[in-house]
Amino acid sequence: MFTSQYSICYSYKHRRSGNSFSHKCTRLRAGSRAMLRCCVAAGLSWFCMNTAKADETIAHGSGTMTAKPASATQNVGLARHERKKGARKATPSGKSAQVDATTPEHVNVVGHLNRERARIFPRLGAVDYHIDQRQITSTPGGQNAAFSQILLRVPGVVLDSYGEVHVRGEHGGLTYRVNGVLLPEGLNGFGQELDTRIIQSVDLLTGTLPAQFGFRTAGVVDVTTKTGDSLKHNQVSFYGGSYNTFVPSVQLGGQHGKLDYFTTLSFTRNNIGIENPSDTFRAVHDVTEQEKAFSYLSYHIDDVSRVTLLTSASYADFEIPNSFKTFDVNSPGYTTIYDVAGVNTHDPSMNWAKMNDSQTEQNYYAVLSYQRTTDKLNFQASPYFRYGRIDYTPDCDRDLIYQGVSEHEVNDFTTGGMQFDLSYEVAPHHTLRAGLLGQYTSERLDTNTLAFPVDAQGNQKSNVPTRIIDNTGNWSVEAGAYIQDEYKITHNLTFNYGIRYDRFASSFGNEGQLSPRANLVWKPTSITTLHVGYSRYFAPPSPQYVYPSTLAKFVGTTNAAANLINDATKVEKSNYVDGGILQRITPEFQITLDAYAKWAHDLTDLGQFGRAVILAPFSYKRGRVYGAEFGSSWRHGPWSLFGNFSYVKTAARDINSAQYQFPTDELAYIKSHAIQLDHQGEFAATAGASWTTKHDMAYVDFVYGYGLRSGFANLEKEPQYDVFNIGYQHTFTKVPLGHDIKVRADVVNLFDKRYQLRNGSGVGIYQAQYGQRRGTFFLVVSEF
Repeated sequence: MFTSQYSICYSYKHRRSGNSFSHKCTRLRAGSRAMLRCCVAAGLSWFCMNTAKADETIAHGSGTMTAKPASATQNVGLARHERKKGARKATPSGKSAQVDATTPEHVNVVGHLNRERARIFPRLGAVDYHIDQRQITSTPGGQNAAFSQILLRVPGVVLDSYGEVHVRGEHGGLTYRVNGVLLPEGLNGFGQELDTRIIQSVDLLTGTLPAQFGFRTAGVVDVTTKTGDSLKHNQVSFYGGSYNTFVPSVQLGGQHGKLDYFTTLSFTRNNIGIENPSDTFRAVHDVTEQEKAFSYLSYHIDDVSRVTLLTSASYADFEIPNSFKTFDVNSPGYTTIYDVAGVNTHDPSMNWAKMNDSQTEQNYYAVLSYQRTTDKLNFQASPYFRYGRIDYTPDCDRDLIYQGVSEHEVNDFTTGGMQFDLSYEVAPHHTLRAGLLGQYTSERLDTNTLAFPVDAQGNQKSNVPTRIIDNTGNWSVEAGAYIQDEYKITHNLTFNYGIRYDRFASSFGNEGQLSPRANLVWKPTSITTLHVGYSRYFAPPSPQYVYPSTLAKFVGTTNAAANLINDATKVEKSNYVDGGILQRITPEFQITLDAYAKWAHDLTDLGQFGRAVILAPFSYKRGRVYGAEFGSSWRHGPWSLFGNFSYVKTAARDINSAQYQFPTDELAYIKSHAIQLDHQGEFAATAGASWTTKHDMAYVDFVYGYGLRSGFANLEKEPQYDVFNIGYQHTFTKVPLGHDIKVRADVVNLFDKRYQLRNGSGVGIYQAQYGQRRGTFFLVVSEF
């Protein structure tokens, strides 16, 4: 089967070229890892030198203990007098620089700037699911949980393989923002670079988004990071348990004069880096090592402006797991798929279970922001930069034996851009918002493939593979501008309307669109909020296009495409409507109901088309998505409960790009029949209960899923599953040296449920995957 990604297999003994490239790759990997380890080592050295300096300036206890429950809100916008409540306390001219960082004046300045930033980036009319520290703590693993597991606890989010989550029937399409600034999109790998440890709170915005949000519109993941003030204390932690899990980490933060800083460093190693392709307890060949570093620096120029710098680095190695169903080369009836010159295919060491494929992912980004606020005008300007790289290394001999193709591929990208947003109160009942965003992305795919020549019937003609080198690249420019008005018709009725223009130019296409947006939010009583909205969306694909010249190189080999049809993926254009209600039954208990529908042209999807875990875009000529979701939360004293349920239905017809990836019979069927999308999690539910006091926390957690598609043209359905998790945490305060120590235990998949996420079939699905079996994990955290 042809794969969309190609290879540079430099380990095969018959290679005649590509050595210089492989040496460059090796040096780059070593250099990148050395650089990241230097950062980690520097941070740990700083930590060791400052361990004895306990931070006693902030009293024990966290505001998160009394935070509002994770909830859905239809944001109406704050009244002007409410905004003024948070106004800054002016300091005498020339004296602000002398104010100590821990004084109330400094705290007021920080809080004022944070509130004004929220005025620049409102959530008017969008459904906003808020997750605070208390809910993060009561998620299995707490701050050591994968970021996708945090998102999974809100309505409309469905779990999939490789740690992916789908929001409202969309494969991807999520925009990530950190402190109000767009995080440039990376390649579609599976490493999760956003570290839960950096999060103070997170909001998932979905539905009919206002005009300020463009390009990736399935949802906006809006992360508010910890700061030196919010951290309260420095922390060092050790997390580990089942699957040889070992995760040391350190969090450092504080304030010095006008500088607020926060840094987190972590290392992860375990034996379940990717989902197991079998239902066994342990996967074969599934070790991962991951290193992450993040820093936040904020300098307050004065009490109306500040400069913030965010930097992040992540480096992760993954072994690609093998199916437990091994091929016994000595068993009767065993047939080697391909004969390889110089390799004894009946040697037990050539067993499929000993396949040694691996993948490395690295991501680096930096975001610089300048924010200034006045009585009526607020703005933020943010240049940003990002570099990412995915390097897939094959097991040449075994790949050739069992697949007839051995591929090594290096896919990297660089993105640079600028974002500018402002808000201005033009009249007592009107707030005008406008902004610009532009970014340039370059993508490069350096490949080298070993494949066998075949005859017209696909039979192997020679046992000596042919080397095919193909180095290509793409580029794209995304630019958008918007203007919107928040019109407070009455005290309890707000109309937010606007328009944006987006342009996408690339090496394979050029499109643009004018997109109107409108949301109406009505609050008939103090406990009821209703909303309805419409949005026109414009969602460009990632710049990953394989040129016809590349496909032609593989004709007559075991890596040839099923066909040579290769239309470029187009921009998805859709109409979206959404309506819902938020009802507070009591001050502690609230529910939300929401329904939505989307009609799209050139609906974008993603698929894995080879053993390398790099997702490539393709599209359907037409598609639709509709569904409904229910959410509830209750919080009273130490008790907290939540329950969510969602339903989604999808339909798409006629694959109109990257057709070479699909068998001709499947293409023909989808051209004449509407099919359900593979990532359609038809029914999903999550629920949980927790008990939290100053020193103790206990929780029980539940996840249910049903409806992911499989089989030819997604005509089949994966079985349903349900998973229970429990955990307990205690904080010891009276310990030597005055350091608080937290201890925690989590049991994931309490009843050891064996459940299948994917069976390896479906449109764009390559490998079978099962959910994690039961695991027990322990955490020790020391504050200083």
